[in-house]
Amino acid sequence: MGPQAQLLHGGTRLHLQHGPIDLIIGADGDRPAAFAAAQARFATVLDELVQELPALRQPLSTDTRAPAGAIARKMQRAAHPYAAEGFVTPMAAVAGAVADTVLHAICAATPLTRAYVNNGGDIALHLTTGQHFTSAMSGHNGADLGRIAIPHDSPVRGIATSGRHGRSLSLGIADSVTVLARTAAEADVAATMIANAVDLPGHPAITRTPACSLDDNSDLGDMPVVTHCGTLPATDRRLALEQGRKRADDLIQKGRILGAALFLQGDNRNCGTPLANLSIRTAEHA
Repeated sequence: MGPQAQLLHGGTRLHLQHGPIDLIIGADGDRPAAFAAAQARFATVLDELVQELPALRQPLSTDTRAPAGAIARKMQRAAHPYAAEGFVTPMAAVAGAVADTVLHAICAATPLTRAYVNNGGDIALHLTTGQHFTSAMSGHNGADLGRIAIPHDSPVRGIATSGRHGRSLSLGIADSVTVLARTAAEADVAATMIANAVDLPGHPAITRTPACSLDDNSDLGDMPVVTHCGTLPATDRRLALEQGRKRADDLIQKGRILGAALFLQGDNRNCGTPLANLSIRTAEHA
């Protein structure tokens, strides 16, 4: 089945779906023109990615050749800074790169005061003077984790969330990690890296399985991904979150991200500068 489109909420939002890609789009301005541009750009997104999928699933090195497609190039640019630091593939940025690409298409088609493209929780933003964007952070069980409020004068234009309860496999035990960055692709890969860092290697409460045994097509190959994490004592939760916080702080210092919120079994950490209002609820476990 090809790309599907449906207007939502009285025509104020557009839902686009094709295979595993599922977008919700909002636009303030000439909405029909914006939505038409979104549909036109979305029509070939999946085919573009499939053409280069084998290469995009390969680990990046500092001298990996640039891919051909525009979305694939966004993915590689976002992931490239991590290539010298350890394992990463361009697929770590795929959801964010798709959101960035569709957002660029609708903003190029018509003047908009505000727009967003939400690709399964990875969000690309367009804000003009006087506009703002707010979003709730929710746990895998629907719990309210906090709020994100981004004013127009913040450099944040991308939001992404990763963790072991998300759509992708994770090497870490974080319930979720939400990252603010300048693009959705940059936020996407960073959220993956920080979520992987929230970990307790060798802990008896954590079960791991080779990624390829769960998904033949996983870019993680035989790397051990987390399939279960039992209830952890407070000291262990905080130790794991501290590993993630160190990674997030390092990425902030390097200018790759602007903020992050990390969550694990009721405990949390908030990292970043006051470039956006990222507020989290008080931890359930003090």
